[in-house]
Amino acid sequence: MNERPAGAGGTGRAGVGARPVRTGADVTASTAVRYALVPVPRLSLAAVARRSGLHPDLIRRFVALGLVDAERDAAGHLVFDPTAPAVLARIQRLRTGLCLNYASIGLVLDLLDRISLLEAALRGRGTRSETPPWT
Repeated sequence: MNERPAGAGGTGRAGVGARPVRTGADVTASTAVRYALVPVPRLSLAAVARRSGLHPDLIRRFVALGLVDAERDAAGHLVFDPTAPAVLARIQRLRTGLCLNYASIGLVLDLLDRISLLEAALRGRGTRSETPPWT
């Protein structure tokens, strides 16, 4: 069975009462229905600005540039994952520490995420070859 949390990439919304949440893998793999038991916490723009110490307009700019993921709630306000302040801190460290512009920060963030996935795959495999994987 798929071990992803309910609402992660599924067709339903997490945290909506006793409404079933089906993911693409659940529909094709089995007929099991999973229910979202815990609502996914979301942070408002004001909460993210408070926690990160950044101005809300700068955070909106980061969202427009695609550096931070955000969604719109029913009222049209931006809502963020609880990890957004950490992502914003990482962006600020790259900006001040390496003097990168925002376009290059997006590229660096993508490369760092890709490196993390590859390292996790290597750790999951449990074995490393004697020769480097890039040769």
